[in-house]
Amino acid sequence: MSFFIRKNQRGAKRNNGATVTGRPKTYKEKKRLAHDDEISSHSEGENDDSRVYTESEEDEETVQEKRLRLTKEYIQEIENQERIRREEHDIDKSVIAHRLKEDLLEQSGRLRRTVADSYEKVDEALIRHLHCKDHKQPITCLTISPDCQSLFTASKDCTIVKWCLVDFKKVAAIKRVDKKTSSEVKGHKSVVQSLSISSDGKFLASGDLDNQIHIWDPMTMKWMHTFRGHRAGITGLVFRRGTHTLYSASMDRTVKIWNLDEMSYVETLLGHQDAITSIDALNKERAITAGGRDNSLRVWKIPEESQLIFNGHQGSIDCVRLINEDHFVSCGDDGMLSLWGSQKKKPLCSVSGAHGVDASNNQAFWISSVAALTNTDLIASGSQDGFIRLWKCGDNFRTLTPLLSVPVCGFVNSLAFSSDGKMLIAGLGQEHRLGRWWRNGSAKNEIVIIPLKQRETS
Repeated sequence: MSFFIRKNQRGAKRNNGATVTGRPKTYKEKKRLAHDDEISSHSEGENDDSRVYTESEEDEETVQEKRLRLTKEYIQEIENQERIRREEHDIDKSVIAHRLKEDLLEQSGRLRRTVADSYEKVDEALIRHLHCKDHKQPITCLTISPDCQSLFTASKDCTIVKWCLVDFKKVAAIKRVDKKTSSEVKGHKSVVQSLSISSDGKFLASGDLDNQIHIWDPMTMKWMHTFRGHRAGITGLVFRRGTHTLYSASMDRTVKIWNLDEMSYVETLLGHQDAITSIDALNKERAITAGGRDNSLRVWKIPEESQLIFNGHQGSIDCVRLINEDHFVSCGDDGMLSLWGSQKKKPLCSVSGAHGVDASNNQAFWISSVAALTNTDLIASGSQDGFIRLWKCGDNFRTLTPLLSVPVCGFVNSLAFSSDGKMLIAGLGQEHRLGRWWRNGSAKNEIVIIPLKQRETS
């Protein structure tokens, strides 16, 4: 039985008002056409005033000449970025070479920066706590804009709030809607469990327990589109980096793929035996999911139409995050924090009771969230034990060493590092994001912004 199901196309597909007929294109044909479009679009967008290519010149270009031209333009773009960053005109060619090498390693999933040991102990006096009347119930999820200027949070009261990370003030809010609300007003009617923003900051996606995915403009917070298709609540959303491809995970045990350039459904991935609890993706055309009570992690290799299955936890797996393209970290209600490699089906390293033991029941504290600073050796985990803990991944990801801890009160329902590694942001609540099994009355439903400082290197 195939693990991949594509939606049947009924009728003709419209393209700029024209009706297109004929044999439906295969996956490989679509992929080749998409690749051709991408090259064409890129070449048009990269033209500058110094050299404008006409259509006839484009036709005369060979593939090799075009590749060389695009490479030169890419290097020039990096030089411009470095010139602005350094505010000088003499660009060190070694810096450009280093950037090119890092980009190549990142795309291949082999980039690894060792930064964990450079972080200093957190100054608790500098920690910020954000509250607003729109988040009266526990925070469930959050996402940070690529430029680290904005933060988006959601809560059990069905609201989404945009914050400014410069002055730490609320910018806008998408409020809960109900049957009495006008149909022209867009919003969520049920708990928002997932948020994700595209790597270019053009789209913000939110998923709720009413099986709907709303797409918003992150700048204006205006509604753009709604996707329907899942048969149960949305539990995870993630954009593939550098694209407008959105992956969604659901309690209906499926992963669906959406194209936001065309605002269309692409395909469905099947395999999990229980509700999916978490999803993540980076640059490659693949996604990783946690299957909750089916005790499995799955890497979906989408072009190959195959999946890799990993088992190791003794209970429900609640969260998974990619460290790089080949390594990831997971956590769950068994209190275990595990490091994985895509080449082995068992964990490379596991820490049992990573957040200690609950004295009231002699059980390990449930780890509810985890975050990874992409392509580095730094990860963070959260529970309800009163601390957010930072960890260092050892060489070859064979060890996990406690680095430092930050005191917080409540259930840590969501964690995320800013892309520059200068902040760790946590969404806290009096209850767990997935249910109401316990309640911590002394906790606050809030967002905690933890500044991270690195020691200066000579």
